[in-house]
Amino acid sequence: MHRPSLIALLIAVLVVLAGCGGDAPKPTPPPSSAKAKVALLRAPKCLGEIIIRGDVSPASHGPFAFDGRYVARFEQFAPEDPNIDFTDQTAFVVTLDRRAEIEGAGTVKLFDAAQRSGRKAVTVHGRYYVDVSFGDFPYAIRFTPAH
Repeated sequence: MHRPSLIALLIAVLVVLAGCGGDAPKPTPPPSSAKAKVALLRAPKCLGEIIIRGDVSPASHGPFAFDGRYVARFEQFAPEDPNIDFTDQTAFVVTLDRRAEIEGAGTVKLFDAAQRSGRKAVTVHGRYYVDVSFGDFPYAIRFTPAH
């Protein structure tokens, strides 16, 4: 085979291979977590509330100024499967830390639960980061002052 014929053959093979799979259907992306209906986020924000929404962990939110007693609640959600049983999933772990993503003196452990939602009353004073260290799903956390 002559050199020009070999080059032409290689080019033809590359063109054919490049076209393979071009007609394959693209996978359907999962539903957007931004459009998910989250019960914890439906009520309007009240004075003094802190509301956090996140898609992935680990994540650090804040810092936020806390001053008093709060009811802390969380809700995990799965836009692709609204009926998922969270008890079979990774535990959702949240702490309040003085420095982002660093537990130490003053750390407040909030949640460590493999469930869809949870609540805990806490008394906190000062500036804290809300650190979500584990969890496999989008989430919402709401701190409501307890009067």
